[in-house]
Amino acid sequence: MDLGITGRVALVLGASGGLGGAIARTLAAEGARVALAGRNTERLRACADEIMAAGGQALVVVWDLADPARISSAIAEIETGLGPIDILIANTGGPAPGPAAGQSPGNWRAGFETMVLSVIAITDALLPGMRARGWGRIVTSTSAGVIAPIPNLALSNALRASLVGWSKTLASEVGRDGITANIVVPGRITTERVAFLDAKKAEASGRSVEEISAESRATIPLGRYGRPSEYADMVCFLASERASYVNGAVIRVDGGMIPSL
Repeated sequence: MDLGITGRVALVLGASGGLGGAIARTLAAEGARVALAGRNTERLRACADEIMAAGGQALVVVWDLADPARISSAIAEIETGLGPIDILIANTGGPAPGPAAGQSPGNWRAGFETMVLSVIAITDALLPGMRARGWGRIVTSTSAGVIAPIPNLALSNALRASLVGWSKTLASEVGRDGITANIVVPGRITTERVAFLDAKKAEASGRSVEEISAESRATIPLGRYGRPSEYADMVCFLASERASYVNGAVIRVDGGMIPSL
């Protein structure tokens, strides 16, 4: 299937992580010109080198989403190097584990600014160009916690859920302009973040990481954690021309793990 995104410019946030890097590689393999944004320069360059070695186009943009002043210059850098941005993959890192009670206002503010306000501000900066061209894709990566809150991940559960409400509302506002906005919900995907969370849970419970991982896999009908490439395939499809009638959706990529309807 031709996804119809050859030559489109895609901005992938959090591209130095496992999910972001996989998404960037998949988009590039489908012909998109990809801007890889993140804080870890070494990882970004390694991913960009891999993309270019395979014949793709990639641009590294060192970008800390906690700095709102960086948005304008980062977008200008991308548009100078690759062209106007057609696709935004809003993939951000998660906050530290912790309960709902007792979180400081500072923790809530920092998480909200990095995970929520940054995504909204970047989207607002890109929408005029997308509207003028009559085409755009905004795909926001969240967490299974937006459907079934995950114990001891209160900041993530609450903040990512706000992005679901924002995206659904946005979808109703931009659809007639040829722009879609969708949410993707990962289950247990094999990334450093999931390994970190498994290790934290093991430490708190006095059990081994292997026990925690086995227990988690037992809750997944497919019996395993997902591969980053499997998640990236869904994100790439939603970012494509072929997904032109998918708008305002919340798509799970979880192997059947989330038990609710």
